[in-house]
Amino acid sequence: DEIDYRKPEGYDRKERREPFNGEDMRKEQPAVERTASEDHERQAQSKKFKNLLIKNEEAIHKSRQESIKSLGLNKYIAELEMNGYTVVPPSVTGVSIAEIDHLTDLLLKKSEELIGCPFSVESGPEAELDYGDYPGTLELMSGVKPAQFQLMQLCTFDRAFRDLAINPVAIALMEYLIQPESTRFSSHNCFVKWKGDGYGESLGLHCDQAGVPLPWGRISLNANTNWCLTEYTLENGPLAVVPGSHHRNSHPVMPGATEEAIPIECPKGSLIAFHGQLWHGAYPKTSDGLRITISNYYRHASISPQDDIPNHFPKELAEDCSDPDTFRRLAGFGTPYQSQVLPVPKAIK
Repeated sequence: DEIDYRKPEGYDRKERREPFNGEDMRKEQPAVERTASEDHERQAQSKKFKNLLIKNEEAIHKSRQESIKSLGLNKYIAELEMNGYTVVPPSVTGVSIAEIDHLTDLLLKKSEELIGCPFSVESGPEAELDYGDYPGTLELMSGVKPAQFQLMQLCTFDRAFRDLAINPVAIALMEYLIQPESTRFSSHNCFVKWKGDGYGESLGLHCDQAGVPLPWGRISLNANTNWCLTEYTLENGPLAVVPGSHHRNSHPVMPGATEEAIPIECPKGSLIAFHGQLWHGAYPKTSDGLRITISNYYRHASISPQDDIPNHFPKELAEDCSDPDTFRRLAGFGTPYQSQVLPVPKAIK
């Protein structure tokens, strides 16, 4: 069935004022000679900036419906609404196991480069790892020793990560949660996890939207995609979630939240998408080897990114991917106020 994302009943589009186009004022101004090329340039600029400022809601709604239908995502949208998360198989995302293995190999090589020993999915690190006095992040909730590390800024490593960040299924789900035209990249990270205490008894339960002051509303101001590069079983330390907790509009209530949590078990190559208000964490890994996850994290345009991609991501890399236009838009390149994007008038002499 079609899901309606338009304005609620009773909203009358005719009541809104039409955008002011200044036509009457232009008629009163004295004529100024300009060349044909100058006129063409001004018209192109005017159209570009009008499109930036005026959104056609009906066109956005129609495009969104068509995208969800053509990608076969109605089932997954319903699960996002009800549970706050959904699991999408590789047959739907279009990301093959061969591509998943390629991403895994790249991350294992990067891990060896940074840490100094080889890694394998089956055996984990070939040397004992020492964090020293580093206490971790979510591990602090239970006072356990970290048993994972993160790799940051994946989209600078290889084109394969940039293509994954703009996967059409993932983007359709993120734009459903965050709103089309307002969805942006926040960060692109990887979790490499081995046998250990994980986050301890707390499971590290939290909301990704926790940095936004309460009260929260229905719109997800952050949303996450977890790409499971290895199988997710309870022994492998999978994602922990409290289904439906995104409707509570609050931080996790501990310790009771841990009793409501369930593991998300799914095959290698699966995509887990979830709402920024969903209570989630992870179970400890009790089996040998590695659990490897790519976390491509998205935000509403009004929220600061974890990684300052609009200002620091190499723009030439954005051209080397499957859809440069989508990557640039999600990266936030070329938006007003980052530079002198909007035109200025010229003095007439």
